[in-house]
Amino acid sequence: MAVWAMMAMLQTSLNAFADEADDLWKKVESSSQVRPYPTEWQTTQPSQEEVAAFQKENGNMAFEAATLARELITKFPDHSKVKDAQASEKQMLRAALEFGHEKAADKLLKLNLPDTERFQIRSIIMQQKAMAKQSEGREAVLLAFEEGVRELEKEFPTNAEIPQMLMYIAENLGGTKGKQIATRLAETASDEQIKAAARGLLEKLSLAGSKVDIKFTAVDGREVDIQKMNGKVVLIDFWATWCGPCVAELPNVKAAYDRLHSKGFEIVGISFDNTKGKLTSFVKKEAMAWPQYFDGQGWQNAFGQRFGIQSIPAMWLINKKGELVDMNARANLVEKVEALLAEK
Repeated sequence: MAVWAMMAMLQTSLNAFADEADDLWKKVESSSQVRPYPTEWQTTQPSQEEVAAFQKENGNMAFEAATLARELITKFPDHSKVKDAQASEKQMLRAALEFGHEKAADKLLKLNLPDTERFQIRSIIMQQKAMAKQSEGREAVLLAFEEGVRELEKEFPTNAEIPQMLMYIAENLGGTKGKQIATRLAETASDEQIKAAARGLLEKLSLAGSKVDIKFTAVDGREVDIQKMNGKVVLIDFWATWCGPCVAELPNVKAAYDRLHSKGFEIVGISFDNTKGKLTSFVKKEAMAWPQYFDGQGWQNAFGQRFGIQSIPAMWLINKKGELVDMNARANLVEKVEALLAEK
């Protein structure tokens, strides 16, 4: 065969090779997109099954897009779009992971990632494992969360987010376990703010079973003194109008008040708002009949600082003897209040 004929055959092969690579890149480009949630969901609440099916489908699509990107990287390492394919692979694997695809985590962690990204990925995996415990209750989720954070701590001992996560767990667990976590943070945390928060939490947890001294003049002029409310079951609600979860919890709080107020149930609001007008207009609009504390200091709220409140909503229950008996009263509020009202 003449040299020119061999050269022509070789060129044809190279052209076909290049065409295959370009076609593969087009597939990577077209598939590397995550579908948005259906527009009708903005007006119609989807079922849990619909959401789960949508997330599974999106996770599969993202994983397939990452697989195409990996094929391009492997088969055509000199292609001009390899770096773009690498970025697409990582992005799609991250999306697949967040949608719960079971194989995405292993693929992601095999990539050459900086520690900051590895930490983020490990955090997502850890949170997903903890949330899988939801059927076992809130405490089971928090304990699984702590177990995962401890594993993260071994791999990333200097990451600043670790003590923040532990602080969150300690505050939400409370009790003996919360005290143990907070004590360690107060002794070993390198961040002085975390140390101070841990000390505040320990002080707050020490209040369990004791009589809480809360006394103030409410925004509507009522005089409030918790220690003069013996014989009543009292909910101390640390909240703010700008706090989404607080507002979302309000229907449950109002339902408990409407049902049990006549039986001896009272609520005292401790507002973390900065503007009095917003608080009073919101209270009027929502027909919140109970008194509200306000000092305009936001997170520097006097009672929040005194009792180490790091997140809201925070709900405490005081029994008829005036003793603090529950620092996590959000769950099953009505049942908890009814049980306390039934006590002699």
